[in-house]
Formats: sequence, structure tokens, C-alpha cells
Amino acid sequence: MTTEALLTLTQWFSPSYPVGAFAYSHGLETVIQDGTIKTAADVEDWLKDVLQNGTGRNDCVLIRAAYDTDDITHVDATARAFAASAERIAEAETQGIAFAQTTAAIWDSDATPLLYPVAVGHAAKQQNLPVDLTATLYLQSFLSNLVSAAIRAIPLGQTEGQAVLTRLTKLCPQIVAETAKLTIDDLSSTTFLSDIAAMRHETLHTRIFRS
Repeated sequence: MTTEALLTLTQWFSPSYPVGAFAYSHGLETVIQDGTIKTAADVEDWLKDVLQNGTGRNDCVLIRAAYDTDDITHVDATARAFAASAERIAEAETQGIAFAQTTAAIWDSDATPLLYPVAVGHAAKQQNLPVDLTATLYLQSFLSNLVSAAIRAIPLGQTEGQAVLTRLTKLCPQIVAETAKLTIDDLSSTTFLSDIAAMRHETLHTRIFRS
């Protein structure tokens, strides 16, 4: 791994990269409003499950599948079919389009509109970036955005939020390693409450986030 590769990935997953991640809570806003999540411990437990048994795990599978395939359309179609709700598709689609367009403009890569994790894996392949590191930093960015959403919506203290993020970040390399030999046939999720929260989000009376 070169320093240039690390810096490129750090830029891709920086809050300043214009994918609009700050506007999405991945259903977290729903369970904060209904009182399911009230504390830092609640946030950590919820996100740990999402990371290990839901979106985090599956996004790693999709990043690697996009990296390893010559049929990116099939991977993207599978990702769309597996999405649990319209809100989840919209969240991943909007960010994926923004990511692909920005990356294409700067690195002269493919701007094909893809769901976010698929777009990331596809771009990493084009730029010859290490897939494991790509997936690891993607997961950390995913967590960071959701912790930031919790800090704003609960509200949660900045220090508490960073402590939660630090503990959860330690799981990222482990999840990447555990999914190393998986394919899109291994996509699965047992985070049903998270999926339901995403479905219910679109009917919230008052919303700060788009998902």
C-alpha cells in the first residue's frame, strides 16, 4: 500500500467528500424519536448489530463483489434487489451517484450510477486501491456518519459519541476479514428492527434526516 492510496481513500471517506452522507440516519432517527435509543450505550448496541449483522457486513460483501467482477451491472442489480425498503435504495443510490460523479471528475474514472458500496468497490478497482483497506475505511466512515447523526438527534455529547465510535471502529477490520471469501450469494441480514425503522422513517411527522 502506498501513501498515495491511503490518502486517496481518506479523501473519499472524509466528511468533506460531497456524497451528502450527513443527511442520512439509516433509520436511526426513527428509533430515537420513538424512545428506543436514548443513551450512548443504546447507540453502540444498535450500531454494533447493524455493523456485524446487517448493512455493514453486506456493504463489505458488495464492495468486494464490485471489485472482483467484470459485470458491475449484475452486482448493482443484486444490491438493489436485496435492499429492504425504498428509503434504503434512495439512501444508497443518491450517495452512489454523487460519489461516482465526483470521483470520475477528479480521477477520470467510470461515472456509471451505482448504489454507494458498489460504486466504491468499482472505483477502487479502477484506481487499483487495496480492497480490504477500502472496505475498512468505508465502514469507519459509515459508523462515523451515524454516530454524528446520534450526536445531533438525541442529543449525545461529542466525547460520548467519539468513545462509541472508537470502540465500534475496532470491529471494522474484523468484519472485513470475516467477509473476505464471501460473494453476493452470501448477502444476508438479521437486523430486522433496523430495516423496519428505515421503512417507518418515511412516515415520520417531523424529520431532520432523509432516511
